[in-house]
Amino acid sequence: MSEVLLSVAGTAQDGGLPQANCFCKNCKRALKDSKFKRTAASLAIILPEEKKWHLIEATPDLREQMARLQMRYGMESQLMSSIYLSHAHIGHYPGLMFLGKEAINSRQLPVRAGTKMKELLESHAPWSQLTTLENIAVQELKDRQPVHVSSEVTVTPVLVPHRNEFSETFAFWIIGPNKKVLFIPDIDRWNEWDIDIHEAAKEADICFLDGTFYSKEEIANIGRDYRQIPHPLITETMELLEDLAGETDIYFTHLNHSNPVLNEDGLLRKQIEAKGFFIADEEMEIRI
Repeated sequence: MSEVLLSVAGTAQDGGLPQANCFCKNCKRALKDSKFKRTAASLAIILPEEKKWHLIEATPDLREQMARLQMRYGMESQLMSSIYLSHAHIGHYPGLMFLGKEAINSRQLPVRAGTKMKELLESHAPWSQLTTLENIAVQELKDRQPVHVSSEVTVTPVLVPHRNEFSETFAFWIIGPNKKVLFIPDIDRWNEWDIDIHEAAKEADICFLDGTFYSKEEIANIGRDYRQIPHPLITETMELLEDLAGETDIYFTHLNHSNPVLNEDGLLRKQIEAKGFFIADEEMEIRI
């Protein structure tokens, strides 16, 4: 049985940390301390024995995330073997631009995306230039149909409710030889999904779940209306899944720059961990 690793490439909400034009406490700290900064949420599947890797999400931070992964796993200058895209929001696909002729100039790199996302990439500029010049080859993902990454690893997209202005939105099951991982970086309310999150998390060994915001108070403090931002709150998710803590490893990712859990030395993070939940950190590595 081959070793398969899951590496956390990024953990921030689409805008990253620091976020553009923001000088809140967290963003100021990230501007001064590079160790505090976070890049947009992304995972990588690493196949060390095959010297191959696959990326889930092509974030605006792709250059940095690629370099860190390539150097860490001894695959410098070796491109990912494929990219999986969840949806067409700015933290999840603009990194494809670095595959174009102005930068990497890749050749027919497989990019897997849903039906609407495929049409966007093939028909709408500037992304259509990537397909016209064959920098990428877009392959269609179908709801709940697994794709074999290797003989021992599958990635299965599952449709989730989200703001689908330009594409559908997927979560992903990543199934290795030893563990099942559920990755949901973006979703609206849990009760709008046709799958029970409790049952899905119970089926998983590890979950990386949408932790964009901690509480309603956090959203109010940044001048936004909770009703206008349909992400599940960390507090709500912990209540729903409290009986699974310790049974399933549940990590929160896709953290907004305002999220108080970003302070890894803070009391709040310790309270979350005391309840059996975790905050995802970049460069985490899990054997699956």
